[in-house]
Amino acid sequence: MSYESKFKNKEVDELFKAILALETEEDCYRFFEDICTINEIHSIAQRLHVAKLLYEHKTYNEVEDITKASTATISRVNKCLIYGADGYRRILEKIYPQK
Repeated sequence: MSYESKFKNKEVDELFKAILALETEEDCYRFFEDICTINEIHSIAQRLHVAKLLYEHKTYNEVEDITKASTATISRVNKCLIYGADGYRRILEKIYPQK
C-alpha cells in the first residue's frame, strides 16, 4: 500500500530525493547546515530524541528532564507516534531495533 502525503508536491519530492541521495554523515551535516538554520537542526534532533524516549516508554516528566523539551513539543511528538503517519515509528524501528 502506498502512502499519499497531504503536503506532497514537486518541490517536496525534490527535497526528499536530495535527502535520499545523502550517503554519509558528513554529507548530512554539509547539506543540513546549508538548507536549515542551526535552530531548525537542533529542533528536529530534539523531536527525534523525544520520540525515541517516548518509544522507550519514558514518562513525560522523564522526557522533559532529559531533553529539556517543552510539554507542548513532547505532546505533539507523542500524538504523532500514536496517530501520525508512522514516520517516527518506522525510523525508530530501523535505528533502534528491538532486541
